[in-house]
Amino acid sequence: MKKRIYFDSKRASDWPSSGELARFFLAPKGHEWSYAGGNDSWGLSAEGLYGTDNLARHDQVTVNLDMTGNRDLGVYLQYDEWDGRIQRKQIFYSKVDLSRLGEFVRSLHGTPLSVGLFVPFPVAWKAVKEFIETDGKLPTGIEWIASSDLPPETFPDP
Repeated sequence: MKKRIYFDSKRASDWPSSGELARFFLAPKGHEWSYAGGNDSWGLSAEGLYGTDNLARHDQVTVNLDMTGNRDLGVYLQYDEWDGRIQRKQIFYSKVDLSRLGEFVRSLHGTPLSVGLFVPFPVAWKAVKEFIETDGKLPTGIEWIASSDLPPETFPDP
Protein backbone atom coordinates (compact mmCIF):
# COMPACT_ATOMS: atom_id res chain seq x y z
CA MET A 1 0.00 0.00 0.00
CA LYS A 2 1.24 3.49 -0.87
CA LYS A 3 0.47 6.23 1.64
CA ARG A 4 0.84 9.97 1.15
CA ILE A 5 0.40 13.04 3.30
CA TYR A 6 0.06 16.68 2.44
CA PHE A 7 -0.30 18.51 5.73
CA ASP A 8 1.06 21.93 6.69
CA SER A 9 4.68 21.82 5.51
CA LYS A 10 4.81 18.01 5.55
CA ARG A 11 4.68 16.20 2.23
CA ALA A 12 5.73 12.58 2.41
CA SER A 13 5.15 9.15 0.95
CA ASP A 14 4.10 7.71 4.31
CA TRP A 15 1.83 8.84 7.11
CA PRO A 16 3.28 10.25 10.29
CA SER A 17 2.42 8.85 13.66
CA SER A 18 -0.92 10.24 14.74
CA GLY A 19 0.84 12.15 17.52
CA GLU A 20 2.64 14.35 15.00
CA LEU A 21 -0.67 15.77 13.78
CA ALA A 22 -2.45 16.10 17.14
CA ARG A 23 -1.21 19.67 17.69
CA PHE A 24 -3.19 20.90 14.68
CA PHE A 25 -6.45 19.72 16.26
CA LEU A 26 -5.91 19.81 20.03
CA ALA A 27 -4.18 23.18 20.45
CA PRO A 28 -5.75 25.89 22.61
CA LYS A 29 -8.74 27.65 21.03
CA GLY A 30 -7.63 29.89 18.17
CA HIS A 31 -4.31 28.11 17.68
CA GLU A 32 -5.58 24.96 15.98
CA TRP A 33 -4.70 24.13 12.39
CA SER A 34 -2.17 25.94 10.26
CA TYR A 35 -2.82 28.62 7.72
CA ALA A 36 0.84 29.17 6.82
CA GLY A 37 1.40 30.06 3.22
CA GLY A 38 -2.27 30.90 2.66
CA ASN A 39 -3.39 27.27 2.69
CA ASP A 40 -6.13 25.79 4.86
CA SER A 41 -6.54 22.44 3.08
CA TRP A 42 -4.65 19.23 3.82
CA GLY A 43 -5.02 15.53 3.13
CA LEU A 44 -4.02 11.93 3.62
CA SER A 45 -4.31 9.31 0.87
CA ALA A 46 -3.63 5.64 0.29
CA GLU A 47 -3.53 3.43 -2.81
CA GLY A 48 -3.74 -0.35 -2.92
CA LEU A 49 -5.86 -1.06 0.15
CA TYR A 50 -7.21 -4.53 0.91
CA GLY A 51 -4.46 -6.29 -1.00
CA THR A 52 -5.09 -4.49 -4.29
CA ASP A 53 -1.63 -2.90 -4.52
CA ASN A 54 -0.55 -5.44 -7.15
CA LEU A 55 -3.43 -4.49 -9.49
CA ALA A 56 -3.52 -1.77 -12.14
CA ARG A 57 -4.20 1.59 -10.48
CA HIS A 58 -7.76 1.77 -11.84
CA ASP A 59 -8.49 -1.63 -10.24
CA GLN A 60 -7.05 -0.75 -6.83
CA VAL A 61 -8.88 0.53 -3.77
CA THR A 62 -7.79 4.12 -3.10
CA VAL A 63 -8.90 6.54 -0.40
CA ASN A 64 -8.45 10.22 0.36
CA LEU A 65 -9.24 12.06 3.56
CA ASP A 66 -9.33 15.74 2.65
CA MET A 67 -9.59 18.42 5.31
CA THR A 68 -10.19 22.15 5.31
CA GLY A 69 -9.78 24.07 8.54
CA ASN A 70 -11.69 27.15 9.59
CA ARG A 71 -10.78 29.07 12.76
CA ASP A 72 -14.40 29.51 13.83
CA LEU A 73 -16.07 26.32 12.59
CA GLY A 74 -13.48 23.55 12.87
CA VAL A 75 -12.71 21.11 10.07
CA TYR A 76 -14.60 20.12 6.93
CA LEU A 77 -13.81 16.46 6.27
CA GLN A 78 -14.32 14.64 2.99
CA TYR A 79 -13.61 10.92 2.60
CA ASP A 80 -13.40 9.60 -0.98
CA GLU A 81 -13.08 5.92 -1.75
CA TRP A 82 -12.56 4.41 -5.18
CA ASP A 83 -13.09 0.64 -5.14
CA GLY A 84 -11.56 -0.55 -8.37
CA ARG A 85 -12.64 -4.12 -7.65
CA ILE A 86 -16.25 -3.10 -8.33
CA GLN A 87 -15.55 0.20 -10.17
CA ARG A 88 -17.45 2.34 -7.66
CA LYS A 89 -16.69 5.69 -6.05
CA GLN A 90 -18.21 6.77 -2.75
CA ILE A 91 -17.85 10.16 -1.08
CA PHE A 92 -18.70 10.90 2.53
CA TYR A 93 -18.69 14.18 4.48
CA SER A 94 -18.45 14.82 8.19
CA LYS A 95 -21.96 15.41 9.47
CA VAL A 96 -22.85 17.95 12.12
CA ASP A 97 -25.84 20.25 11.59
CA LEU A 98 -27.78 19.54 8.41
CA SER A 99 -30.05 22.53 9.09
CA ARG A 100 -27.05 24.73 8.16
CA LEU A 101 -26.30 23.13 4.78
CA GLY A 102 -27.43 26.30 2.99
CA GLU A 103 -24.91 28.48 4.86
CA PHE A 104 -21.43 28.75 3.35
CA VAL A 105 -17.93 29.91 4.13
CA ARG A 106 -15.14 30.04 1.60
CA SER A 107 -11.86 28.23 1.95
CA LEU A 108 -8.69 30.24 1.42
CA HIS A 109 -8.82 28.91 -2.17
CA GLY A 110 -12.30 30.41 -2.64
CA THR A 111 -14.23 27.12 -2.52
CA PRO A 112 -17.68 27.47 -0.91
CA LEU A 113 -18.06 24.94 1.92
CA SER A 114 -21.28 24.16 3.77
CA VAL A 115 -21.21 25.25 7.41
CA GLY A 116 -23.33 22.21 8.32
CA LEU A 117 -20.46 19.85 7.45
CA PHE A 118 -17.76 21.32 9.73
CA VAL A 119 -16.89 19.41 12.89
CA PRO A 120 -15.05 20.86 15.90
CA PHE A 121 -11.27 20.40 15.85
CA PRO A 122 -11.19 17.70 18.59
CA VAL A 123 -13.90 15.70 16.78
CA ALA A 124 -12.00 15.96 13.50
CA TRP A 125 -8.91 14.72 15.33
CA LYS A 126 -10.75 11.54 16.31
CA ALA A 127 -11.49 10.86 12.64
CA VAL A 128 -7.96 11.61 11.42
CA LYS A 129 -6.38 9.50 14.14
CA GLU A 130 -8.70 6.58 13.36
CA PHE A 131 -8.03 6.93 9.61
CA ILE A 132 -4.29 6.63 10.26
CA GLU A 133 -4.61 3.78 12.76
CA THR A 134 -6.90 1.70 10.50
CA ASP A 135 -4.86 2.24 7.33
CA GLY A 136 -7.43 4.36 5.57
CA LYS A 137 -10.78 2.90 6.58
CA LEU A 138 -13.74 5.23 6.92
CA PRO A 139 -13.56 6.37 10.56
CA THR A 140 -16.48 5.20 12.67
CA GLY A 141 -15.83 7.56 15.60
CA ILE A 142 -17.75 10.44 13.98
CA GLU A 143 -20.93 10.73 11.94
CA TRP A 144 -20.71 10.79 8.15
CA ILE A 145 -23.21 11.43 5.40
CA ALA A 146 -22.91 10.11 1.84
CA SER A 147 -22.77 12.72 -0.91
CA SER A 148 -25.74 10.98 -2.53
CA ASP A 149 -27.82 11.78 0.60
CA LEU A 150 -27.14 15.53 0.42
CA PRO A 151 -29.21 17.99 -1.61
CA PRO A 152 -27.50 19.39 -4.72
CA GLU A 153 -27.45 22.91 -3.27
CA THR A 154 -24.96 21.69 -0.66
CA PHE A 155 -22.28 22.07 -3.34
CA PRO A 156 -22.77 25.35 -5.19
CA ASP A 157 -20.57 26.15 -8.14
CA PRO A 158 -17.45 28.04 -7.02
